[in-house]
Amino acid sequence: MKFYLNKNVFDAALDRIRWLFDEFPNIIVGVSGGKDSTVLYHLCLQVAREKDRLPLSVLFIDQEAEWQGTVDIIREWMYNPDVTPKWYQMPIRLFNATSTVEHWLHCWDPEQKDLWVHEQDPVSVKENVYGTDRFGELFGAILKKEYPDTPSAYISGVRAEEAPKRYMAVTQYLTYKDVTWGSIQNKSKHHYTFYPIYDWSYTDVWKAIHDNKWKYNRIYDLQYQCGLPIAEMRISNIHHETAVKSLFHLQEMEPDTYNKVTRRLVGIDMAGKMGTDDYFINDCPDMFKDWVEYRDYLLDNLIDEQWKQRFRDKFKRMDEIWADVMGKTLYKTQINSILTNDWEFCKLINFEKRPANACIKLNKQGKGILK
Repeated sequence: MKFYLNKNVFDAALDRIRWLFDEFPNIIVGVSGGKDSTVLYHLCLQVAREKDRLPLSVLFIDQEAEWQGTVDIIREWMYNPDVTPKWYQMPIRLFNATSTVEHWLHCWDPEQKDLWVHEQDPVSVKENVYGTDRFGELFGAILKKEYPDTPSAYISGVRAEEAPKRYMAVTQYLTYKDVTWGSIQNKSKHHYTFYPIYDWSYTDVWKAIHDNKWKYNRIYDLQYQCGLPIAEMRISNIHHETAVKSLFHLQEMEPDTYNKVTRRLVGIDMAGKMGTDDYFINDCPDMFKDWVEYRDYLLDNLIDEQWKQRFRDKFKRMDEIWADVMGKTLYKTQINSILTNDWEFCKLINFEKRPANACIKLNKQGKGILK
């Protein structure tokens, strides 16, 4: 249930950030170079100036295969004299959704320096001493390593509007005191993540950028020129299973980046040339009797042996819940998960988290409102 306050989201976000500055001696602002990060960066800088808490720590984990437009705006932010740059360009491992042969991008691999998509910056951190090479674990690991005895708030630009999974993640549980718009990184060390713009819509984001004349990532202008709907414009790394659609426009928007990425990773060129209509299946091919046969064929022939049983088990559990009511939609989601080599099941988990699908699951388990 949503409760609306007698204030706009801009003022509400500023009040939340002010409260975080009052509660925590250490503030780190995480950015990605996208529109949400742009808003968060400027709001946090405003509060840091008000509270005499400059310079502001700004964190960006560089995944190497980034848009050049992203690198450019991150560099501008990191060289702001009011900022302490925490730009991490160090070896990490990222999933490659475009290939069943080369499963990983080993970012900043020193043995492949001549193939790097862009150069390391002089101010960046280049050595990984944090005990993990997985992107999702790095934020907590960095806090634990660099601030072992300091209560810390990591501020993120995640918005609930972007996905059902995100909505559940940022509003479901108490995080700190009476706050639900956050998550716990390490309770014993008092390390938390907070999402002060969680209730913003994409129109709120663009209105704030326009009204304040904030500079933003130029990739959005190129996406607009390519005809992308404003609600679907996103900036993220290029090859992950949730961002692979970026490839279909990368050739046109940043051809130099596209050439570098195709040299860097297997599968990029093929995915980029196929486009949305061919890469994501809309109709079951005629040579298969139904979607299940097609799904199982792809699973047997495309997924690495070490992950096949993991996929089979997941599909079986999903089929038991949704196959009889959502057959085609369910199978297409599973097929797209195979085609993007999504062994971490990001797409499948998002499917399960959608409110209507979650209700079906509860009803099947006898816990729902339908009898």
